[in-house]
Amino acid sequence: MPAVNEYFSLALRLFLAFGLVFELPVFMVLLGKAGLVDKPFLVKNRKYALLMTYVVAAVLTPPDVVSQFLMAGPLIVLYEVSIVAVAVFARRPFSSFNTGNGGGDGGMSGSGSSGAA
Repeated sequence: MPAVNEYFSLALRLFLAFGLVFELPVFMVLLGKAGLVDKPFLVKNRKYALLMTYVVAAVLTPPDVVSQFLMAGPLIVLYEVSIVAVAVFARRPFSSFNTGNGGGDGGMSGSGSSGAA
């Protein structure tokens, strides 16, 4: 029977690992908004993502196949959700928001009345 310390160590490690895994769509959308990834890139590299999914699952879980598949399954589904999320939410990267006035000050260059004559 495992000691309490070993049990809590394993439970905490699995809790943190699954918590980080479920942040994948948010992380991918941020990368998409930064212009580093887009939907065609994610679709093209799906096979490498599948391989990395099983590598990450093997590293983060205890050395048994069941827990590895229990982590890899949701990670694969979350990668597919990330592809859809990048397509929907990261159509325009952050840099495309600052086009227009050319002043570089975000449109704050004396366009309103300041009260002084």
